[in-house]
Amino acid sequence: MKAGKLAKISLLAVSVLIISGCSGNNSGVSIEVPDIPMHESLGEFEGELNIVNWSGFVEPAWTDKFTADTGCVVKPRVAGTSDEMVTLMRTGQYDIVSASGDAALRLIVGGDVQPLNLDLIPNFSDDIAAGMKGNIYDTVNGKPYGVPIGRGANLLQYNDDVTKGAPTRWDVVWELDSPYKGKITAYDAPIYIADAAVYLMYHNPELGIKNPYALDKTQLDAAIALLKQQNQIIGEYWSDVFAQIGSFTGGNTVVGTSWEILRKFAAKENIKTTLPVEGSTGWYDAWLVSSKTKNVNCAYAWMDYTSKADVNGAIAMNFGMAPANLAFCSSSAKAQAHCDEYFAEDEEFFKKIWPWTTPIETCVDGRKDVKCTSFQEWTNAWATIKG
Repeated sequence: MKAGKLAKISLLAVSVLIISGCSGNNSGVSIEVPDIPMHESLGEFEGELNIVNWSGFVEPAWTDKFTADTGCVVKPRVAGTSDEMVTLMRTGQYDIVSASGDAALRLIVGGDVQPLNLDLIPNFSDDIAAGMKGNIYDTVNGKPYGVPIGRGANLLQYNDDVTKGAPTRWDVVWELDSPYKGKITAYDAPIYIADAAVYLMYHNPELGIKNPYALDKTQLDAAIALLKQQNQIIGEYWSDVFAQIGSFTGGNTVVGTSWEILRKFAAKENIKTTLPVEGSTGWYDAWLVSSKTKNVNCAYAWMDYTSKADVNGAIAMNFGMAPANLAFCSSSAKAQAHCDEYFAEDEEFFKKIWPWTTPIETCVDGRKDVKCTSFQEWTNAWATIKG
């Protein structure tokens, strides 16, 4: 978080809130966030809803019925990165966003989104995956700011024709003696620093990393050193998913970070994914409502509608992720096959995944005797890693 932004926040009415989390169990960690009121009751629908969303989250197959039922005309704006989502939401022109964890906490701390009244969202029920409730990136002091949409893992993708089996460790993308030097790809974003931290947690426990998003200066320096080492063996960094798919199918890349849906899009039997022993990072997406929205009733209606098993499942299948509403899984053989493929009902699998979370100066691993590094520091570091 930029110092200027924090200074601005300090001028607002703030309350000290407690972050509670899933991976890392961060109860007792306090941060200051603007004291924004929660919507108390539903009123008349305003007639429109402006959404910032990932591609595939907002489609006519389910928006048409929503508009017919509510009169809320959906106006989507596709964003390509979490940074773009944050920028767009801070314009005040959008009502709701499908944010990943590396954007959500930035928006919460910045006062850009409001706490949610779950009593107004009846489809936020026991059918929502337990592992997607109350996470550190979208829940503060028991106050929810996000309604889950779906989740996924950042897996190790490999060309089985070359590797002759699934790599069991991430060392094939990190160590200088990797047999795939020059044919390795990595995700091109500052949040990828957390992937280095996950590797260090397993192989260098003396660093004391307990949460890959809570790095003090020494721990961040170690992650940067590992990333600079990796840079010597990287073939390419990717942010364009189609370029990443083409690199694998064209044979330019043998191993690297990927999403399960990209493996499916590659549509080649030799392109496979695995979760190595160290675990991995991942992404949990949720709807967050702007603190400046003029269409709050349409926003609540949308969150409730997209939390229904059939609609949530349609979004999950379209995007390629595990749905939040697990009732979808038993709705048909096709739905169950999708849930099995994306580990939707396997909480043991997701216990090995560290969901993207915005790095902040308050250490989300509970440490109080040290200041952790902020997302701005990660962003600055990322610029030096790639040279």
